[in-house]
Amino acid sequence: KMLVAKIFVCLKPNVLDPQGKAVCNSLQQLGYTNVIEARVSKYIELTFDSDNEESIWKETDKICQELLANPNTEHYWFTLENKEESQS
Repeated sequence: KMLVAKIFVCLKPNVLDPQGKAVCNSLQQLGYTNVIEARVSKYIELTFDSDNEESIWKETDKICQELLANPNTEHYWFTLENKEESQS
């Protein structure tokens, strides 16, 4: 069995999001006037050749800290799910 880490990386609430602001402005120009804010985030999936959840959780957390998220401006969270080999 394999595990899939589904990772979300988002800007911290106090960090300006120019891309989100552009999305919000575009939506309002298209008539979606109820949209008052948009925040743009990253979604990443990593597939591991292991079913050891504790080990993969630690490894995913380390990957997020070292590469995927900037601790000064972003926060992250993730889930682990089983992936059957036939789905790859």
